[in-house]
Amino acid sequence: MTGKPCIICVAITGSLPTKANNPAVPITIAEQIESTQQAFEAGASIAHCHVRDDEGKPTSDPVRFAALMEGIQRHCPGMIIQLSTGGRSGAGAARGGMLPLRPDMASLSVGSNNFPTRVYENPPDLVDWLAAEMITHGVKPEVEAFDLSHILKAHEMWRKGQIAALPYVQFVMGVKNAMPADRDVFDYYIHTVRRLFGADVHWCAAGIGPAQLTLNEWSVSAGGHARTGLEDNVRLDKDRLAPSNAALVARVVELCVKYDRPVANATQARALLGLKPS
Repeated sequence: MTGKPCIICVAITGSLPTKANNPAVPITIAEQIESTQQAFEAGASIAHCHVRDDEGKPTSDPVRFAALMEGIQRHCPGMIIQLSTGGRSGAGAARGGMLPLRPDMASLSVGSNNFPTRVYENPPDLVDWLAAEMITHGVKPEVEAFDLSHILKAHEMWRKGQIAALPYVQFVMGVKNAMPADRDVFDYYIHTVRRLFGADVHWCAAGIGPAQLTLNEWSVSAGGHARTGLEDNVRLDKDRLAPSNAALVARVVELCVKYDRPVANATQARALLGLKPS
């Protein structure tokens, strides 16, 4: 029996990877659009987006986000655009300055945790404000759960109406000093989202660095959705750099074939996540 369609999200750029890490990392808007189109054609239906300034440093500049959105909409018809409100690209309200652009989705980190060299700060007042902005502008949040408490917080926010529709939670594992790629924890995350949000809830997982392929396989085999891309991992293996975002998407497509999961196209992904048609 064929499994349910698997949504593939491609995190094309992020805030940290540079061309020194991997020449394939797309930095300029034009490079990001081209890389996203290749990933879209390979099977990705969500583009998780960051933007960089002229020096290649992360920024939350709405003008750059608008240009990236316009290019993706033109070259990747129907693809779900998910903008990052992450803390490496700005501080305070600047992190949500692109939400009036009304992307389909935006990332929402609902709690703080350690990163490799710093604390990823998501104070309650900022989380509440970002969530309110997403409701105001009709943006569906993707809750980025770096810890079990973040899943429980998302449930609290949903019950209070701070998250408008059923939350879409992404488990992030493999960040140094945060949650490692631990299968028992992963399985408990699934148990927790199903207990809190119902058996049919949609969830996703992202593995960082060497954990990327591991989390891809765990997710696809367990009936979840998968995130890949050069933001999270610049390598195919310890000896080879990934030649493109599309190559990383292709690995997930192979897992979908292995586990009898059709790859969701953009129209199917929108329906699964309760998003309006493009």
